Amino acid sequence: MTGTRIASGLLAVATLTAATACTASDQPAHAKTPTAAVTSKHPTETVKTLLQQALPNVKGKTFTSVVVDFPPNARAMPHRHGKAFVYAYVLEGTVRSKLAGKPVSTYRQGRNWVERPGAHHVLTQNTSRTERAKLLVVYVSNTGDKLKVDDPRS
Repeated sequence: MTGTRIASGLLAVATLTAATACTASDQPAHAKTPTAAVTSKHPTETVKTLLQQALPNVKGKTFTSVVVDFPPNARAMPHRHGKAFVYAYVLEGTVRSKLAGKPVSTYRQGRNWVERPGAHHVLTQNTSRTERAKLLVVYVSNTGDKLKVDDPRS
């Protein structure tokens, strides 16, 4: 029952923030912050924070929602989200994703997934060479923790 309430709550918040996110493309280019330096021929993603708020009924936890924009052919550096619980929803396009120890998955517009705390995200990429892909990502994290930590370069 509690799990259903949490899932319903996340879905409601995702729906509300997605409505806000739909206007994100109207933002000027300088409003988006790159999350990783370009280290190959592939462009990287940009992240725009929609909402970040301490959870009033869960001491030490913060709710954050962001829109992650992947230009055509973009991919993210392998990374982790620390101890955060992550929910991702595809707003536009198609994204290929792989967590360590799991098979590669492809998510199209309207699909979603979750990542457990400590998960190692080894692949995140826009599958299209011509169209953007956008994700709504929701984090429940320890207050003050970094939400994305790229793997060290070898």
